[in-house]
Amino acid sequence: MKGSLSSILLLFLIVVHLSVSLAHRQVYIVHIGKHSGTERTLVEIENNHFSYLTSVKKSKEEAKSSLLYSYKNVINGFSALLTPDEADKLSEMDGVVSVIKSEPITYRIQTTRSWEFTDLLAQGHSGFINGVETSVNKTNDGKDVIVGVLDSGIWPESQSFSDEGMEPIPQSWKGICQPGVDFNSSHCYEAQYGPLNETIDFLSARDRDGHGTHTASTVAGREVPHTTLLGGFANGTAAGGAPLARLAIYKVCWAIPGQMTIFESTCPGEDILAAFDDAIADGVNVISISIVPYQLNSYGQDGIAIGALHAAKREIVVVASCGNTGPGPSTVRNVAPWIISVGASSIDRVFSSPVLLGNGIKIEGQTVTPYESSSTMHPLVYAGDVETPGTTHNDTSGLCLSGTLSPELVRGRIVLCSRGVATNVEKGLEVKRAGGLGFILQNPVDGISIAVDAHVLPGTAIFSNDSATVLNYIKTNNNPTARIVPVMTVLGSKPSPFMAGFSSAGPNPLEPNILKPDITAPGLNILAAWSEATSPTKLFDDKRVVKYNILSGTSMSCPHVAAAAALIKADHPDWNSAAIRSALMTTATQTNNMGLPITDGTGNTAATPFHYGSGHFQPGKAVDPGLIYDSNYTDYLLYLCGYNSSIVQNLDPSFTCLDDPPSPYDLNYPSVAVSNINGAGVSVKRTATNVGDAMSVYKVSVEAPVGYTVEISPNTMNFTSVGQIESFSVLIKHEDAVQKGYSFGSYTWSDGIHIVKSPIIVSSQ
Repeated sequence: MKGSLSSILLLFLIVVHLSVSLAHRQVYIVHIGKHSGTERTLVEIENNHFSYLTSVKKSKEEAKSSLLYSYKNVINGFSALLTPDEADKLSEMDGVVSVIKSEPITYRIQTTRSWEFTDLLAQGHSGFINGVETSVNKTNDGKDVIVGVLDSGIWPESQSFSDEGMEPIPQSWKGICQPGVDFNSSHCYEAQYGPLNETIDFLSARDRDGHGTHTASTVAGREVPHTTLLGGFANGTAAGGAPLARLAIYKVCWAIPGQMTIFESTCPGEDILAAFDDAIADGVNVISISIVPYQLNSYGQDGIAIGALHAAKREIVVVASCGNTGPGPSTVRNVAPWIISVGASSIDRVFSSPVLLGNGIKIEGQTVTPYESSSTMHPLVYAGDVETPGTTHNDTSGLCLSGTLSPELVRGRIVLCSRGVATNVEKGLEVKRAGGLGFILQNPVDGISIAVDAHVLPGTAIFSNDSATVLNYIKTNNNPTARIVPVMTVLGSKPSPFMAGFSSAGPNPLEPNILKPDITAPGLNILAAWSEATSPTKLFDDKRVVKYNILSGTSMSCPHVAAAAALIKADHPDWNSAAIRSALMTTATQTNNMGLPITDGTGNTAATPFHYGSGHFQPGKAVDPGLIYDSNYTDYLLYLCGYNSSIVQNLDPSFTCLDDPPSPYDLNYPSVAVSNINGAGVSVKRTATNVGDAMSVYKVSVEAPVGYTVEISPNTMNFTSVGQIESFSVLIKHEDAVQKGYSFGSYTWSDGIHIVKSPIIVSSQ
């Protein structure tokens, strides 16, 4: 009996030990360095990676089961499940450059009208851009440019992805069709990676989330007429910006169990790096990645930055979201200078749904929730007054959190909910659970920026400053009432564009001498295709199925710029990634459809380059920018040498930094940012390449930042051929009184036809 008990106990201890070992295994990315001359084939490279892994594992079988990816293009290395001890052993081995623990990376949620609005913007309607008429180039529609979308997959049956009438796949495509669960080989240009809960997500490139379908159709969706959300909103023809471009879908974001929602999503760094690795080999021309890190990482530890650098080496344009944690300073992410970092701004469409109070006051609101028209007024309550005792405290009262509202006090009423903690749709679900007829949601900030939602019951969002009016009415009336007016879609709203309040802002937290974000594009309330595997809210109790959905975020603005890059690439197939970035940035606008400066999300304060970078994009103008600021892979490595030379050794051990590397602000970038300007001033170097008329003369004009002087030498550039390169310097000095904080200006080259504008951002601290 004792023997039997001992055996059982021993077995239990072994199981516990194994569980502990597995629990301590984490994903590490191992960088070996440059491929040796003997590693000529992919098989030889993989064998080399495997040999490193087997040296720290107990068996080849364990090594095989631990290996996740073998990278050939972004780095020479692999990712694997390792214990910290195994990672330490590998880091000490000859030939190993670095061993980095992979941190999860996630996107933050983060079309009809947006492209039409962009066209109006470029044409100078309503006082735009000196009345110069131009438009998005519809002659090529991005034909045969291959755009890789790194996201949550795709819903291939959507009409937005019809290949009817398209020509055969371009020969430049070197990838494969990867079939999988509910995904057959007729759906081409797909690949998938990553962890999987098979009860939640598909083991294929099929999109469970909807986010990937939305971003992919924004880039290259075909024209689909009479498209709406829930049968009535945003009616029009849905189309991507480059409808004849080809889509290569790389599923790197995976559904995981959620709390209030059916699922959430995670995007592991090792999967992102693997997708970059494949996309480079597959022959994509543009990469769109609407994903930002949980936290700021250095260039050498960020899978997006590493992958994008090696994509830039192959002249692939990489466009990424800047994040949805604005508008506070230094919240911008994806800040590597070889990435186009995109902010989010509005279009000229509003989904108006006002609130009528019983005292006759009308409060402006916005929503995309359908409900029938009614003139009946209903009792109105504040969430903080109708909560179940003990379910909230001072910090959570009034937020309409799950399980907090009293059905006895809410049933048959409209509820005013404060903004915060839970998502907007979760608040609506709580009001519905408690028997409410509808709800009014307070917007977090004053102003004109509201991201709308398809709620599960009638609901509208109002501006923060108006919520005090509603709350005061509730508190001072014995029988407060209200009704929510059904939605009306309003086009041509002014001012537009303005910056979305959530859009992350500069200064660049890694390197203030590089301006980020680079540019802004439509990202507020954008309609695009959606996965039919989930509802528009992704809530457990929401059983609605839609083909198109409205989302807001820099996730939505990123594919707009990726589409513009595809349009330019189709017109100029010989242009490299830096040329396309420069063309987009130097032709952007800083004014709205009233001819006034673009404002921040409040509508009252002028936005700065920390909000929009160079400005709101204008694809039609970017096709013919006149001049470009060119740079290449070597320039980026030299930039890294000036930033931190040890990173260069991790990313490209074959490159040797100069003893005196250039300053980061001397990277030939389309914007100029200089911090800590001393008494003698700073001279910034730039070179311009002529891509306009062969015989042209460009003269410069300067709008100096307040408190500084700017001198550009020479102030005239004479070109006699296309491709000719001319250099100039930008000397920036602060005036006698030291200017506190940042100051903004610009310089503009023009030949009378082209306007090539660059922002200047400076500080003396």
